Amino acid sequence: MSITIKSGAEIDAMRVAGRLASEVLDYITPFVKPGVSTEELDRLCHDYMVNVQGTIPAPLNYAPGGHNPYPKSICTSINQQVCHGIPSDRVLKDGDIVNLDITVIKDGWHGDTSRMFICGNGSIAAKRLCAFTYDAMWKGIAKVKPGARLGDIGHTIQTFAESNGFSVVREFCGHGIGLKFHEEPQVLHYGRPGTLEELKEGMIFTIEPMINAGKKEIKSLGDGWTIVTKDRSLSAQWEHTVLVTATGYEVLTLSAGSPPPPDFILAQQAAQA
Repeated sequence: MSITIKSGAEIDAMRVAGRLASEVLDYITPFVKPGVSTEELDRLCHDYMVNVQGTIPAPLNYAPGGHNPYPKSICTSINQQVCHGIPSDRVLKDGDIVNLDITVIKDGWHGDTSRMFICGNGSIAAKRLCAFTYDAMWKGIAKVKPGARLGDIGHTIQTFAESNGFSVVREFCGHGIGLKFHEEPQVLHYGRPGTLEELKEGMIFTIEPMINAGKKEIKSLGDGWTIVTKDRSLSAQWEHTVLVTATGYEVLTLSAGSPPPPDFILAQQAAQA
């Protein structure tokens, strides 16, 4: 399957879908606290998507080859869960970290983003992991421009994570996105600079590094979806959907409540202004 280059109208539609996905996270943020179940977070997000936004929750009944249909509308991955955690009656406790992964469909177009949340009083180690993973995502985003290569993104994320004592999950990656949930290209979060596909204006894909506090090895739980760290160390993930522009990049999954970019991104933007 080839990489699709989006037209101006298609990019506009992706901007809408991306903003709406981020606004789901804005909406749910006040509810993510000790004492709430992940099933309740799923219900709230589902109702907001369907009844307020008029969007479709893309994960619900999503069934790629070999998988049972995903049973919920969002993914909630707690502590050592790397990704695809299924919402349940599990109640969040003080100190838990949780990733909420949101994908909406608006007029056929997919917007995909995720954020980390720290419930109550997180440990210093948990806060550090979440902060460094956020920076790792943005380090990758900053490499996006026409003529760069996907390997540049992966190498930057891997180097930054490993130099700070973390490891990068290999088995899951970012992906092209548009009318389909998952399109080409695959966006690895490790690799060598100057390798893999060349970035071209109009490409849209996600950057979503999964960073572990311990070793990189993972395993799948019996539900067929939830992925956890093999050594039970904490794992964090952040995700944005990114457009390759004529001169660099545009993050499509930003909204009023999005966490601000790191200082090194703001400094870079100021230097280019």
